[in-house]
Amino acid sequence: MMMPLLDDLLPCFTFRERHAVAIHATGQVILDCVSRYRAHDDPLIRIAISMREKPARLLGLSQRRTLDLDAFIPLGRVGDQEMAMGLVGAFWRMDYGLLDIASRADFAACRRRDVCRLVMGFRVEHAAGGQSLLVTETRISCPTPALRRRFAPYWYLIRPVSGLIRRRMLARIRQQAEAA
Repeated sequence: MMMPLLDDLLPCFTFRERHAVAIHATGQVILDCVSRYRAHDDPLIRIAISMREKPARLLGLSQRRTLDLDAFIPLGRVGDQEMAMGLVGAFWRMDYGLLDIASRADFAACRRRDVCRLVMGFRVEHAAGGQSLLVTETRISCPTPALRRRFAPYWYLIRPVSGLIRRRMLARIRQQAEAA
């Protein structure tokens, strides 16, 4: 059996968040819906992200598009079972401090000690009654104790909103997959 993508990409991590939802659809349909999902389609998520990014925009520190899943680097997909995407940055900074990472190889090779690596994975498991269980897990690796101390306050501040975003995202993906 193959190692799960998350364990291959980021086996050691500092922070983690997991959520799941049961869906009446196949893994192929579900992961295709994940690939097409955009946070800006949800008004509440759009407002939350906009509020997070507003200070950087007002101070002229960011001209980039609003952060969404299409900003993440695809890190792999295993058929209809799982997929992962990632970011590298100083996420507590107003502009996220994102690095330009172009590929899975670049992500794996990044050994900078001043940024964190983040992987968001989606895995489809078989569930009772012919359903599938979509599990999303986000892992963040802080390479030094100093970086962990820098990231922790940000994590604990955004985690409740992040959890809400993940639950709304899963609900929307379920809605789209079951309608397909």
